[in-house]
Amino acid sequence: MSMTVGDFMAQRLVDWGVDIVYGYTGDGITPFFEGLRKSQEKFRFVQVRHEEQAAFMACAHAKFTGKVGVCTATSGPGAIHLLNGLYDAKLDHAPVVAIVGQAPLKSLGGHMQQEVDLPNLYKDVASEFVQTVAEASMARHVIDRALRIAIARRTVTCVILPADVGAMEAVPEQPHASKTIHTGIGWREPRVMPRQEDLQAAADVLNAGEKVAMLVGAGALHATDEIVAVADTLGAGIAKALLGKAAVPDDVPFCTNTIGLLGTRPSWEMMRSCDTLLMVGTSFPYSDFLPKSGQAKAVQIDLMGEMLSMRYPIDVPLVGDSRETLRELLPLLKRKQDRRWQEKIVEDVEHWWKLMDDRGEPYETERGLRPQGLFAALSKMLPDDAIIASDSGSAANWAARQVRMRRGMKWSLSGNLATMLPGVPYAVAAKFAFPDRVAVGTIGDGAMQMGGMNELITISKYWREWKDPRLVILVLNNCDLNQVTWEFRVLYGDPKFEASQDIPRVDFAKFARDLGLGGVRVEHADQIETAWRDALSADRPVVLDAITDPEEPPLPPHIKLEQAKMMAESMLRGDPGRVPAMLQSAREKIDEFLPGR
Repeated sequence: MSMTVGDFMAQRLVDWGVDIVYGYTGDGITPFFEGLRKSQEKFRFVQVRHEEQAAFMACAHAKFTGKVGVCTATSGPGAIHLLNGLYDAKLDHAPVVAIVGQAPLKSLGGHMQQEVDLPNLYKDVASEFVQTVAEASMARHVIDRALRIAIARRTVTCVILPADVGAMEAVPEQPHASKTIHTGIGWREPRVMPRQEDLQAAADVLNAGEKVAMLVGAGALHATDEIVAVADTLGAGIAKALLGKAAVPDDVPFCTNTIGLLGTRPSWEMMRSCDTLLMVGTSFPYSDFLPKSGQAKAVQIDLMGEMLSMRYPIDVPLVGDSRETLRELLPLLKRKQDRRWQEKIVEDVEHWWKLMDDRGEPYETERGLRPQGLFAALSKMLPDDAIIASDSGSAANWAARQVRMRRGMKWSLSGNLATMLPGVPYAVAAKFAFPDRVAVGTIGDGAMQMGGMNELITISKYWREWKDPRLVILVLNNCDLNQVTWEFRVLYGDPKFEASQDIPRVDFAKFARDLGLGGVRVEHADQIETAWRDALSADRPVVLDAITDPEEPPLPPHIKLEQAKMMAESMLRGDPGRVPAMLQSAREKIDEFLPGR
């Protein structure tokens, strides 16, 4: 039988080195899935429960591996479902290719079933490249360019395949003639470097600084040694944007851990006091956690020139790969002899980790466990090569502050989109990308009910194929959309709106056991350590269903006067959790100044 366009496209993915495709089928994409079937010995197709999860998995695959992620869905509703996960990839600069079906080309414009104007629908999320395969000979250059552009520009691209075109006989190459396209396979990462005079200008700014603060992000994940060396030379402290949490191990004494709403007080204090700022590979969005405009001289390094001087006015913007640029910059830097600035940062970091240790002690109230204890115990027990994924919400707060990254670990979450739901699919993608490593997903009960439970079914289908079956999903089960509840209180002064915030109690552990997975209900402080130890040594994936206190405040490291007023106002206006919330909040802020009290 002759090769169809769908067959050719599947084989072209193999030729490009794609080894995993995440997706869900339908009749609008059948010819491509037939190609996947014929090529199934050459790579893995992962069937998800919902197309949105396929896009999240492709995004996580790209983040964890540095390679392109690929997802696929049928026409109409399937293509629509991919969008949220694709926006997660676009906003976090993860290279992802979506291959979606379409109504037959010959029927477009005829109000055909499942006909959606996909080029218009996708023109924002896949703004760099969205193209319909309108005839057989286009398939080669469309798939080649979709992959190459996604990788080169670290973005989302989309290939639209009408069902009738997918079933046509393949034309592997257009005839050599005027205005024909002849693309090839492969991509080699370039060495992107600033000019020498620009490196010297940056060095001059950094050498002149007396109080240097560094902020590193996901673009610096591969530059750990260079970041630490530069900070040591400059006597600097290192704060990490959330997506860059794995860029520097937390045992580096002058690393202040995360910054921002989910950050630490040492990061906040360092930015308040610095006179020089070096940003590396980050688009950190919260300007109010950076130095005030004009306070500090600033240097920024980013591979994407369009991201420079956006959050803070930069004196020397450098376009370049973070590792390569820092390597060239380092010999131009003068070692700071006065180390008092860095020594103060080290003291603040020690103070903060002492506070986190105190808060991380197992403790329970009549409403449930303090969530910090769950994350502190996890941090101590994680293997050195573990992969951690967090969902958005209060689970991200506790993971960001309590989990200490060690060299070799990986970490990610939905950064700039900050959407609910990726926690479980990110962890699943980590297991497919690295089946011999332990993966942990942390998620709230709202996101778990929204779709995380569905992907437990995916886990139950595939886990026996993983070399190491250990995958743990921690669910903070507090019957509250907790992050939003606290945002109501702190940002707007509104009391909790129970009709929108209260969610039903679900026995997630039982649901997991019904699927043949491990499931443990954790209700008391003395169960935490044993539950983690058992889960991390189990012979199958495990769900830790932890009953937690919704009144434990996931507050930022510095509460502004206006936020304190708003919170007090929400309590006065009849917040149902007002007494425990106010007491917890007061205790949290006192502890920051008097750890151990």
